[in-house]
Amino acid sequence: MSAQLRKPSTDVQKDASMAKQKAMIDSNFDRLGNVKNSGEKVSYTFVPGNLNELIMCFDMVGNYPEINAIQNGLRKKSGGMIMEAEKWGHSEDVCTYVKADIGMMRKGNIGPTGQPIPEPDILMLSYTGCYTFLKWFELLRHDYKCETAMLHVPYTGDGVITKAMTDYVVKQLKEEVIPKYEKVSGVKFDIDRLRENLAHSAKAEDDFVWVLESAKNKPSPIDAYFGGIYYIGPIFTAFRGTDLAVDYYKTLRAEIEERIRKGQGPITPEGEMKNEKYRIVTEGPPNYTSMREFWKMFYDEGAVVVASTYTKVGGTYDFGFRHDPSRPLESLAEYCMHCYTNRNLPERTRMLESYINDYEADGLLINSIKSCNSFAAGELMMMREVEKRTGKPAAFVETDLVDPRYFSAANVKNRLESYFQMIDQKRRAGV
Repeated sequence: MSAQLRKPSTDVQKDASMAKQKAMIDSNFDRLGNVKNSGEKVSYTFVPGNLNELIMCFDMVGNYPEINAIQNGLRKKSGGMIMEAEKWGHSEDVCTYVKADIGMMRKGNIGPTGQPIPEPDILMLSYTGCYTFLKWFELLRHDYKCETAMLHVPYTGDGVITKAMTDYVVKQLKEEVIPKYEKVSGVKFDIDRLRENLAHSAKAEDDFVWVLESAKNKPSPIDAYFGGIYYIGPIFTAFRGTDLAVDYYKTLRAEIEERIRKGQGPITPEGEMKNEKYRIVTEGPPNYTSMREFWKMFYDEGAVVVASTYTKVGGTYDFGFRHDPSRPLESLAEYCMHCYTNRNLPERTRMLESYINDYEADGLLINSIKSCNSFAAGELMMMREVEKRTGKPAAFVETDLVDPRYFSAANVKNRLESYFQMIDQKRRAGV
């Protein structure tokens, strides 16, 4: 293994589903950029615990602030936005999603695709374990002075969702959230429309879970971390509950079925990964500003991520949850409580342990995010516990979400190479 850093190829290879996913995300930015002409009202909300099926019942277009930060990070625009927010007094320790969003707003609120991001008509906060989201929307409410809806989601501290917890969330939906959306949109709530949207969600979720579990094959036909970022886009944002999402996941599933039939590995930006040498489980988000460079450090060494917790931040569908049109409001409540950041540390540890075992992984890699306490808190404890339970080696690297100042390529590469050597040593020792 060489510590020399090679730049990724400038020729990016994508399969049809990746192109479709990009077109879908871009189309939502197009809708946002055209609201002055279309007359659509705008709802701001976050990915974890989002109520897209409900929001669509009011003919509103959704804006996801952390998606704006991610897309700006991928386009290497977020660094300047973060520095702009810091000029306005935001600390270096503040979540860089927040600072990228606030900085974008201060610089004219031009979105990642070059189109304006409209002001919100309503801010919808589903609180699913990330306290930063609460403070983030307080800042936005101060600037925009618009209607705000708050859905307080009980933390699953005991690892169990009770009827009382579900009833508590449903009561808020009926008495707080739905009336405010009716007021802002001028559209009367139709529960049958919600049921139809939820039925579409359940269909897409079935295929999405099949895609994630396809990584149990050897070689894995997908990378569930870097490639998984593309796979989660539609179902975690403005398309869950639509025919477009159902069609996307059917397309994606068909592509992966073909890869399995041919015994192919995942598609990387430089083509098919042909030599699967290491099967890794990851905990934590990726670094978006250097994502291709980060990914290349894996596929150059034959390392594929077969399962990741990050692809569960918007829903833990692979543990059995599905949106249920026969229980529409209860289903939305349970979805929110099932989000990854709303789970306690013992549950998260059990998830990682099951991924190591079920996907026959060689070990666990934690990418700890400097500015994200929702993920980073407790990760070292989880890492040691997973090592003890599985006997598999674990490693720890630190980067950030969308701040390029906190991605040291040489340090990350050296740590990864040392980790892969550790796996080799374990194999030689018969462990």
